[in-house]
Amino acid sequence: MPSREKILVAMSGGVDSSVAALLLKEAGHDVAGAYMKNWINEEGVIGRCPWEDDIEDARRSAERIGIDFQVVNLMRDYRERIVQHLLEGYARGLTPNPDVMCNREIKFGVFRAWALEHGFGAVATGHYARRGPGPDPVIFEGADRNKDQSYFLALLGPDQVRSARFPLGGLVKPEVRRLAREAGLANAGKKDSQGICFIGQVKMRDFLRTYVPDRPGPILRAGDSREMGRHRGLHFYTLGQRRGIGVPSNTERERYVVVGKRASDNALLIAFDQPGTPGLFQKEIRVHGLSWTGGLAPGEGPLEGRVRYRDPRVRLRFIPEGPGSAVVRFADPQRALASGQILALYEEDRLLGGGIYV
Repeated sequence: MPSREKILVAMSGGVDSSVAALLLKEAGHDVAGAYMKNWINEEGVIGRCPWEDDIEDARRSAERIGIDFQVVNLMRDYRERIVQHLLEGYARGLTPNPDVMCNREIKFGVFRAWALEHGFGAVATGHYARRGPGPDPVIFEGADRNKDQSYFLALLGPDQVRSARFPLGGLVKPEVRRLAREAGLANAGKKDSQGICFIGQVKMRDFLRTYVPDRPGPILRAGDSREMGRHRGLHFYTLGQRRGIGVPSNTERERYVVVGKRASDNALLIAFDQPGTPGLFQKEIRVHGLSWTGGLAPGEGPLEGRVRYRDPRVRLRFIPEGPGSAVVRFADPQRALASGQILALYEEDRLLGGGIYV
């Protein structure tokens, strides 16, 4: 990074982005903060997205740090690029990851474009990830392995990475809260947000019920196709789900789990959750929409991958299949890889990129 940059910090109102702005200011950069106004729950979905409180928390932090602050309205882009992506995916029986798409399309997409148009040279966030030294577009896992968020950056392109700054990458969460307290930031003890803001405190099921029409169908037991019940719509379920299926389990040791969603007859497939349950564990999977943080795709060979945000990296073999797609063979079978979710690919702790499960 240059010794002095003009950086716009995406301030969410939380402690992480506030400390990111604080550290950049203390490092001598020309810093400003902005809140991305993405969703205000204007259609009355049950629940609350506390955007007004978050704006006030972000503004108070900016004032305390001594930087300019403004609100950037991205509601139309967010609806078109994230909400529609989410709803269309669920309507097709997929399980999309809106957080990963939000980073690519909003934070480092339209928000980054807005920042560059207004004279900023970089965009900073409170992600727990590390940028490599120098101008090359390199991302490493965050130093805090319990908070590492490199997974959510897997679909960024090289130009986006070049102008991304992650001031918290070398810190652990307790240290971030300590810095916030010492700086007198009012949100030093604010609870971390869970999920994505536009859903607020509403369960995903309730949100989907509002926007995606019910399409009832049979719940079938895999293997013998015995009908065990009825579902309200495949979009309410995801591979590996055990709770809320609507079919009682026999015992605590014999619990039903979702092992498939069949579009041809709108059937939800379930089976007992046991080691090696057919359909639940996969040794090989295809990914598409591959994106590489450094711009260059790796050739065929061994890599590591994170199949979900909280999961450890696992060994795999990457086999390119065509432009933007590949076959992935895992060293050990992986559980509940739902179509629409993200596979992040690594070379040790370096994030190479990622793709979407077919």
